[in-house]
Amino acid sequence: MDQSKENAEFPSCDAYFEAIQSKKKLPLSLQESLTAAFAQIPVSSFPEVPTGRVIEIPGDTSVLEAVRILSEHNIRAAPVLNPEPGALADWKGRYLGVIDYSAVILWVLENAELASVALSTGSATAAGVGMGAVGAVGVAALGATGPAAVAGLTAAAVGAAVAGGLTAEMGVAKDGLAAADHLGEDFYKVLLEQEPFKSTTVRSIVESYHWSPFVPITLDSSMLTVLLLLSKYRLRNVPVIEPDKPVIKNFITQTGVVKGLQQCKGRDWFDYISALPLSDLGLPFMSIDEVITVKSDDLILEAFKCMKDNKIGGVPVVEGPKRKLVGSVSIRDIRFLLLRPDLFSNFRQLTVIEFMKTLGSTLPDSGNNCLVQPPPTCAPDTSLGSVIDSIASRITHRIYVVDGDLEVVGVVTLRDVISCFIHEPPGYCDTYLASANIGEASGQRNQISGES
Repeated sequence: MDQSKENAEFPSCDAYFEAIQSKKKLPLSLQESLTAAFAQIPVSSFPEVPTGRVIEIPGDTSVLEAVRILSEHNIRAAPVLNPEPGALADWKGRYLGVIDYSAVILWVLENAELASVALSTGSATAAGVGMGAVGAVGVAALGATGPAAVAGLTAAAVGAAVAGGLTAEMGVAKDGLAAADHLGEDFYKVLLEQEPFKSTTVRSIVESYHWSPFVPITLDSSMLTVLLLLSKYRLRNVPVIEPDKPVIKNFITQTGVVKGLQQCKGRDWFDYISALPLSDLGLPFMSIDEVITVKSDDLILEAFKCMKDNKIGGVPVVEGPKRKLVGSVSIRDIRFLLLRPDLFSNFRQLTVIEFMKTLGSTLPDSGNNCLVQPPPTCAPDTSLGSVIDSIASRITHRIYVVDGDLEVVGVVTLRDVISCFIHEPPGYCDTYLASANIGEASGQRNQISGES
């Protein structure tokens, strides 16, 4: 995907949101009452992050160290601080954006191609590639734009590969997946141990890949604004700043909002809506033919590429013509490839099912020693309340809708759940984004993307 050609403005999400609203079998008076209520609740009333402190990552942190920080704190994303000492005092100068596993996947896939170029040929001329083939992160990592930079990388990487016992072969893999398969474990040798890959900073990724938008709101904003940003506008998280201060005080996520909704049990409006079956709320939104899946015998990087290409956070893994669910892979699982490459002795031929078995993520549950849990599932007639309980207890971004034979017939995401409880007053978010000048400031670096 050519990020430079992406629309930097907030794209229209009206089709999805209007479809969800039109399918909901809720009294209009209830929807209007809820919307008015959420509009009166200040963001300052939302619980703080569990640790009481938002984890921030300096822009000059290495990518691998950033992944370690995300993993150790069990978070999916974090704001990135501008490391420049002379940065502006407002939030636009203090923060570069948000780093999450989605951006890391883009970096890994693109650097698989770059590493393959380096290991497959002894010179830039022989490789026959320029910076256009290398990609944005390659440019940022190299800090240069000329063929000499590729030649320097090539020489260094080939030297490291030869020292490691790898015989360089002529010919360049055509994409990141083929490159990683071609290189096998040596891809990680280059990616994690050799320059310029191991010194690639979070800043270069945030400025090159615009997956996670940075759209802060103030403590005196309304929760309706947050809910709309997390549902209609597809944000996964919303940083909260103090008025007139650039410091992030809270970090509201889709998961946090759904867990907050779960705490509303006992209130008439929540009990009424949560008792409804999914079909009464227009869920699952996607038809069976629209659900994106991967097969168990696909290569694991093919699954990550699928998520990257479709801008989604996870995919169900299926087998057979009836698409029987056998597990799932999420964007977050990329951390295991980066932090625990020792788990995968035969990376070159690593399939999705082998990856899942190593992590213990297959169905049925394989015990308490799993690094990740198998995906939650529900039946088409399951109540929304049961879905919320399942998602909140598992801290997952989606639940797969299956029939009696475990055939995948749909998926319900956090975004879908939040959308069930609100609707947008005419022009509400347009007015907010314009008044806050968010579209222009965020669009310079980021764009909306991704499911859930």
